[in-house]
Amino acid sequence: MTKTAIHLVSFLFLLLPTSCKPGVNSQSHAASHAVSSVPQEAVSQKGEMFPFPEIPAMYTSPDERKAYLLTNYWERFDFADTTLVNNRDVTEQGFVNFIALLPDNDTPERMVRESMMNFCAYFLPSAHARRVMARIADDYLYNPNSPFYNEGLYAIYLEAMLAQLPPDDAQRSTCDFRLKLVRRNNPGDRATDFAYYLPDGTRRSLAATRVKNNRLLLMFYDPECESCHEVLLRMAADKELAEAVAAGQISVLAVYTEGNEAAWRKALPDMPKGWMVGTDREAVKNGALYDLKAMPTLYLLDGAKKVVLKDTDYERIRKELVGGEW
Repeated sequence: MTKTAIHLVSFLFLLLPTSCKPGVNSQSHAASHAVSSVPQEAVSQKGEMFPFPEIPAMYTSPDERKAYLLTNYWERFDFADTTLVNNRDVTEQGFVNFIALLPDNDTPERMVRESMMNFCAYFLPSAHARRVMARIADDYLYNPNSPFYNEGLYAIYLEAMLAQLPPDDAQRSTCDFRLKLVRRNNPGDRATDFAYYLPDGTRRSLAATRVKNNRLLLMFYDPECESCHEVLLRMAADKELAEAVAAGQISVLAVYTEGNEAAWRKALPDMPKGWMVGTDREAVKNGALYDLKAMPTLYLLDGAKKVVLKDTDYERIRKELVGGEW
């Protein structure tokens, strides 16, 4: 799925003609134009396309057409058709195009919420579609490695699910748990406090941790995690970071979140000089205090422990601090 694909569909409602040639029905003309404008990624090997709604001719302004497209996006998609639902070329690309239209600055939150409510209402009656669409929503909106990762939109999706799932539905607990995680430790919030222990056994808390120059890079990690190892190597090799730590321009706190203390201690000699390194003895994970969906998990906090950047990558933190140069 390319950015070009998303941009083409994003412009769809803006480029549709508002009038037709004599003898041509405006709705069918709009629909055919919409189909011809869909990226090739939205067409399956069998030639199937995502069934975009036909926008009535009475809607002529871009805002009206966009509102109709968003709120009626899934009306022609048959969620009871398991073959169609399982067709990733159609279903997943249709979802990608849908979420690409939602989080722009011109779309009112009310419309985003209504569109997501409609989306959930269409697929929830089908048990198979519910499983498939829940997986797709998780993969695209909640996976930090997804190019469409968007916790804000994912929270709206979870709220829409909870608003429509029956009280005794087993899926409610998963949605409720994840919604609570997503709502925690967001930019501007005071980071959730927790206790950690230094290698000599000294107990400290995040809230009481001293921070130099009003910036704390907080990293939750596991030295046995391959991606953690790669990020740690990159950070350890960053001479500018080492100089900034030594000069008191930033503090770094690395917290081990797993239960193998022997593995943690074995890797301690490899941790960069000047970092604060501790173990939380699994308090963060067991208490679901932070969303550790992928490791390492990096936060940038200020001296008051308010979140500046949430669950981001090292390059983004570096750029935020000094534009990539210490």
